[in-house]
Amino acid sequence: MQDKNQPETILVGEVLKPRGLSGELKVYPLTDDPRRFQALDEVILRRGGTEGVWPVRRVRLDGGKTVGLTLAGIESAEAAGRFRGFEVRIRRDEAAPLPAGRWYYYELEGMDVFDRGVWLGKLERILATGANDVYIVRGEAGEVCVPALKTVVRRVDVPGRRMDVELPPGLI
Repeated sequence: MQDKNQPETILVGEVLKPRGLSGELKVYPLTDDPRRFQALDEVILRRGGTEGVWPVRRVRLDGGKTVGLTLAGIESAEAAGRFRGFEVRIRRDEAAPLPAGRWYYYELEGMDVFDRGVWLGKLERILATGANDVYIVRGEAGEVCVPALKTVVRRVDVPGRRMDVELPPGLI
């Protein structure tokens, strides 16, 4: 039985547009390391209720900002154009292991968040701001923006679905 907090697939990119005439997809990577695309044998393209598995034929890195992805069966710019806006996903078991103290967003979303033992609410979503992520927590007192800093986030218990934080004075 699958844990409801563990999705079957993980989002790793978004198709921006076709590139060239041979069916290559220009993909915006949603991963810390775009080189991880080079290790993939297949990807899942999904938008709404449409989903398909595509074998990877070629990966081209474009300086870390985008990835060129050539998939078997997508042989023209016209065919590639049909996938504009699709999510690029991988099976969860293909996710790269993270170092200690790092988590995938899906592991954190939905957790109960406590400030010095007092329940703040559930972690609803995560904003990637560049400098550090911000956890959006919603509870009885409304929405709280928690900076994802080691000085604030004291403990994360993924199996227990709990995060302990120490908010700086004046944040709430």
